[in-house]
Amino acid sequence: MTDSRQALTVHPVPAMGAEDVVVAADGTVFTGTEDGALWALDPATGSTRRVADTGGRPLGIELLGDGHLLVCDAERGLLDVDPATGAVEVLLDRLDGRAMRFCNNAAVANDGTIWFSDSSLHYGVQQWKDDFVQDTRTGRLVRRDPDGTVTVVLEGLAFANGVALAADESFVCVAETRGRSVVRLWLTGARAGERDHLVTDLPGYPDNISRGSDGLVWVTIASPVDPLVERLGSAPMVLRRAVTRIPEALQPKPKRTIRVQAYDDDGRLVHDVDLADPGYHMVTGVREHDGRVWLGSLHEPSVAVVDLA
Repeated sequence: MTDSRQALTVHPVPAMGAEDVVVAADGTVFTGTEDGALWALDPATGSTRRVADTGGRPLGIELLGDGHLLVCDAERGLLDVDPATGAVEVLLDRLDGRAMRFCNNAAVANDGTIWFSDSSLHYGVQQWKDDFVQDTRTGRLVRRDPDGTVTVVLEGLAFANGVALAADESFVCVAETRGRSVVRLWLTGARAGERDHLVTDLPGYPDNISRGSDGLVWVTIASPVDPLVERLGSAPMVLRRAVTRIPEALQPKPKRTIRVQAYDDDGRLVHDVDLADPGYHMVTGVREHDGRVWLGSLHEPSVAVVDLA
């Protein structure tokens, strides 16, 4: 099942932290970087052009039906961006009367319903390690209906991250990075309202997830399991907090890896792409499109692509 033979093609972008990727119908690849910019990449030529600036930190990116982009901005909230004009509209920046700290990733239903994650009640994107190591379990999955109604549907998630819908929209799933799992909430049928897991005991810490054109749920493995982090999970909170206050150089760090997995709707592993490339690491975004798997990274000034064939 594991395949490490594919070649990785890296496409530079003009700024650091191309965290997520989405592919438009015409093949254009969009990503966002830590300076707030959104970029359009032509995969045929490798050329990039700046299409907008969110004024914050764009993370998850999805396509909206009108040609616009839905952007989860960690600092500004849920945004509607027109890549043709650069116009940015804030759809939502507060939940339960409080500013969101960490809007992260989303999926858009056919009727325009938006499902998105708010990773932490306490820490923003610049302090993601604090929430991860302390395991605050304050992440949420949220639904925004087409009429603007907003509902928190899941709470207490262990660093809520990537979001994806079933192909038939019978369920929505959200990655729990600290829990090394993908939680599933059934939306239709006899199990509507039930919560279970699409997959548990992942071989590392998942970041963004997405529904591919192949119908599978693609899951990033941003870093393999860290034994120290796992041991800290059962330690008193005072110790977990102390770890995040020691110098950065001594704190647990993500290991260098390039790994994504794909699961069917029954949670069966279909693809395990595990690559070694010294020039790229920490995959946080994934998008399968017509047999090619596009990758983003929180710590790279580039996106990458792998041909499954």
